[in-house]
Amino acid sequence: MGVSIDQIIRIMWIVMFVIWFLTGLSLKRTAQTRSEGRSRIAVYIVWAGWWLLFAHGFGRDPLTRRVLEPSLTTAYAGLAITAAGLAFAVLARLYIGKNWSALIQVKEGHELIQTGPCALVRHPIYSGLMLATLGTAIAYGELSGFLGFIMVVAAWGYKSRLEESAMAEQFGAQYETYRAHVKGLVPFVW
Repeated sequence: MGVSIDQIIRIMWIVMFVIWFLTGLSLKRTAQTRSEGRSRIAVYIVWAGWWLLFAHGFGRDPLTRRVLEPSLTTAYAGLAITAAGLAFAVLARLYIGKNWSALIQVKEGHELIQTGPCALVRHPIYSGLMLATLGTAIAYGELSGFLGFIMVVAAWGYKSRLEESAMAEQFGAQYETYRAHVKGLVPFVW
């Protein structure tokens, strides 16, 4: 019995979460937390969107309705997009290193990372995870997946604006220069 595309996608996401957990064991100490309640809400919305995506709409109509016709082409395209998004997010997480936090926090000795994926977009983890969510929604082809994707995009878009404010306050002119040259979430576009 072979491994299905759904199983491969789930394994890729699990591997990403394991990497997240392991790299989160050695972070810099937090110096200051900002917008904690609002950033938590954004994270909860992302988790709800992913739950909707991976639960396949909880088996309920209309959430299980097909938006895309099932085919090997869409399944493999979704798989490839998921893999690219997760790889980009993991690479960004490794570049950000010990400066990373799930909430909006300034770390002791916090550095403004502008290399690697951060040279393409200011919020590469969000970009990668949004792309991976889209890829998984395409592979599954269900309405629930695309609703989950919309939730993830809205939440990460909102949280990225909260982070912008914190980074501008922390890094001043250096961040403004970075912001002027590098797009927020979509390279060369947005």
